[in-house]
Amino acid sequence: MESSTAQGPGAAEGVEGILPAQAIAALTRAGGIGPAEPYATDQIQPASLDLRLGQRAYRVRTSFLPGGGRTVSACVEALALHAIDLRPGAVLETGCVYIAELQESLNLPADLSASANPKSSTGRIDVFTRVITDRGRAFDQVEAGYRGPLYAEISPRTFPVLVRTGSRLSQIRFRRGDPRLREADLAALHARTPLVNVPDPSLQGGVAVSVDLAGFDGLIGYRAKRHTGLVDVDAPGAHRSADFWEPLPADGSGTLILDPGQFYILASKEAVQVPPDHAAEMVPFDPLVGEFRVHYAGFFDPGFGHAGAGGSGARAVLEVRSRDVPFLLEDGQIVGRLVYERMAALPETLYGAGAGSNYQAQGLKLSKHFV
Repeated sequence: MESSTAQGPGAAEGVEGILPAQAIAALTRAGGIGPAEPYATDQIQPASLDLRLGQRAYRVRTSFLPGGGRTVSACVEALALHAIDLRPGAVLETGCVYIAELQESLNLPADLSASANPKSSTGRIDVFTRVITDRGRAFDQVEAGYRGPLYAEISPRTFPVLVRTGSRLSQIRFRRGDPRLREADLAALHARTPLVNVPDPSLQGGVAVSVDLAGFDGLIGYRAKRHTGLVDVDAPGAHRSADFWEPLPADGSGTLILDPGQFYILASKEAVQVPPDHAAEMVPFDPLVGEFRVHYAGFFDPGFGHAGAGGSGARAVLEVRSRDVPFLLEDGQIVGRLVYERMAALPETLYGAGAGSNYQAQGLKLSKHFV
């Protein structure tokens, strides 16, 4: 069955799919989202909402899930080592686990669920962050009809980071029904609007994405340095890349040995497009194929890489980490899959046409923090 096209900008109410920006704004006005402070001008993205840190965070002994019957605050009370005031700014150290209050709370209707992910810039500096709800049984998942606060678990892995009240590390999408495209729908959509610049891509479980180790202007990627200075998450363009990253030159072998515990920025071989009436999400590939993973899943907004939004295909940047042993990664090896979902309505603004779009038409690119 061929994928259906999202309806016009005003038609999201009651329609199955991912809520666009204007529907997120309407949900907020109706009380479904409760921001502690008015939204920043670019906080609502084409198909997601950035989540802001609140006033307090807590260093905790361990990561946790509340499960049925428990609130996050009760778990924090039992596990907290100390509280941190985020208002003047605070340093979050590598190897530590923090729980931060978020400024946005939810009062969702019974037909709306949500899912969260790190923002692209968060993943690219190796900050592991997940959203937690009261009584939550899974990270980054918000059950339909949820009413209550939101929290972020934050664990910097490579660089210590400076954050403050209002910093945005995570984003959330709202979903009605099950709008995910299955293989036949993906094939029909790809035939109509190429999703990757590959004529016959693998579509089982999503559009296959492979790693490019042939090189971009003589580089295959970057490896994070150890024992660096702070990354201020709210300071784009304020950090010298040479202080934080080691460039990896292309040596013609088409291979890279991943060292355990090291963090790498690589890029996909495929140029990706997301049509305006769909959204996408990168999910890790089957871990049984190797001892590595694309470290962070990520949202791709409607219009990402799309010609109608100023793009001509954009590479997916891959945040890669080996597990416990060295692993040989080869050019063209599949490392993830793009899952596409229908929009409930066309967004009023596409990715790349404003909305704080930092990575339209990207190739191999570090996060916006570095120059």
